[in-house]
Amino acid sequence: QVQLVESGGGLVQAGGSLRLSCAASLRSVSSYTLGWGWFRQAPGNEREFVASISWSGEGTAYAESVKGRFTISRDNAKNTVYLQMNSLKPEDTAVYTCAAANFGGVFTTNSTYIYWGQGTQVTVSS
Repeated sequence: QVQLVESGGGLVQAGGSLRLSCAASLRSVSSYTLGWGWFRQAPGNEREFVASISWSGEGTAYAESVKGRFTISRDNAKNTVYLQMNSLKPEDTAVYTCAAANFGGVFTTNSTYIYWGQGTQVTVSS
């Protein structure tokens, strides 16, 4: 019912910026009913929460490690969610994956999300 495709990853120097996009193909599902999240996983680490946004865009949540540097946003008309990443650090290096939940709120746990993309690599060099 929902397919997610991320884009925008790449190699950037520390202090630089990247903007990730997550485009959704929806069948019988309205983007207005979905809550969205971004997660990341570095080699040898577990997947961790990065940011979440509610169906309206009015509610957001961030991991402490990215607060003030990352911004999540969404465009329901385009079925797309974005993650603007500024002041990137080498420790932000990971595969970033977007996810969607069948509820329109803000969620920080993996288990709430039922649709997942394939991920996009972000590498920050020092």
